[in-house]
Amino acid sequence: MVAEVGRLSRIAVAVGGFLIMMGMILIGVFALALFNVLDISVFTDETRLLLLIAGLLSMGVLDVVAGVILWRR
Repeated sequence: MVAEVGRLSRIAVAVGGFLIMMGMILIGVFALALFNVLDISVFTDETRLLLLIAGLLSMGVLDVVAGVILWRR
């Protein structure tokens, strides 16, 4: 049981660190788009828009998984 808690803690820390890094990147991209430094029209292509949606959806799923791991701990 103790080994399982230690393994889950390491997984939660790894997922949490990844989510913090991705959050900082997304805030930076949003700030650049807000000040018209970055052109958002790049994502108007259907293929790139699908990749953006898939990336944001996977980040959301990882966030839920990290929340469940931390909630059970």
